[in-house]
Amino acid sequence: MDRNAPKFDATTAISAEFGIFGIPMTEEESLVTLIPVPWEVTTSYGHGASEGPRIVRNASEQIDLFDFETGKAYENGFFMREFPQQLKAMNDSFKEKAQKLILMRTNQSTDTTAMEQLAEEVNVACQKMTDWVYNQCKSVLNNKKLLGLVGGDHSTPLGAIKAIAEEHNNDFGVLHIDAHADLRKAYQGFTQSHASIMYNVMTAEKRPKKLVQIGIRDFCEEEFDFIQSRKDIKTFFDIELKRRLLSGEAWVDVCKDILNELPQKVYISFDIDGLDPAFCPNTGTPVPGGLSIDQVFFLFNEISQSGRQIVGFDLNEVSTGGEAEAEWDGNVGARVLYKLCGWLVKTNQR
Repeated sequence: MDRNAPKFDATTAISAEFGIFGIPMTEEESLVTLIPVPWEVTTSYGHGASEGPRIVRNASEQIDLFDFETGKAYENGFFMREFPQQLKAMNDSFKEKAQKLILMRTNQSTDTTAMEQLAEEVNVACQKMTDWVYNQCKSVLNNKKLLGLVGGDHSTPLGAIKAIAEEHNNDFGVLHIDAHADLRKAYQGFTQSHASIMYNVMTAEKRPKKLVQIGIRDFCEEEFDFIQSRKDIKTFFDIELKRRLLSGEAWVDVCKDILNELPQKVYISFDIDGLDPAFCPNTGTPVPGGLSIDQVFFLFNEISQSGRQIVGFDLNEVSTGGEAEAEWDGNVGARVLYKLCGWLVKTNQR
């Protein structure tokens, strides 16, 4: 299983038979199960995130499987389930409705009845998506597999985090890598907006004991006030991180402070726009600044070295930007996903 091994063609690479990364193992044989969620109904700026799971999966087979840090973790098996075509069709239908509502709000329409009806229809559809994700993730955990989710926009992992909260009796923290705080109570009339994921996570009946955010550099006053009001939320704003680094502090010392805020069990929620936009320029809402791949991978290693357990993860907002393909974004997304899978395995095999 190296670069000299036979490669599968693109059609075979995205089939359920071989899962992902060209690893010829079934779901039953694999330790890690990945749930693809092609959903971007409430996105408000760029588009193409619903294609994220597809382009990541297509790019995945060209990755060399041996990893300097996680070794042969792949031998435990990484498997991605089939793309839910019905969910993708539902996404396409309700994204049109959501865009219609956004346009009406932008144009200050006075047809409040129509706008309320559209908002209700979209919110119901988003709840159905969340329920679908929850049921998929529960089945993974019930099968004693390790869980990863590949979106889609950042609204997609709400059901996954709920399933993890039940599995671990709320005894875990969320490490949230993102450009945005995602703590809006609602956005543009949508209660399960990509801009509200962490608000929904942290106001749920079953929720993590701590939310630790890094890379955050785009947020509103409402979100800032919400952060200040909660002792169970710690945000490392990007500008503060950069001040420390530009003043001569080492990244390893910053990572120690991040780890000190996290409990023993960690769920990683990774919006790819937490990175500098040079890495994934087609992501839906890019913001200047952010983290480098090296900084993120170093942090993953530090989580493992600290003895913490990664209990699951999601990777979101890898996007085509509306183009047919986005090879660079897919390539970066696949490499981030591979590291996440590797560390997921390594921290659960102590």
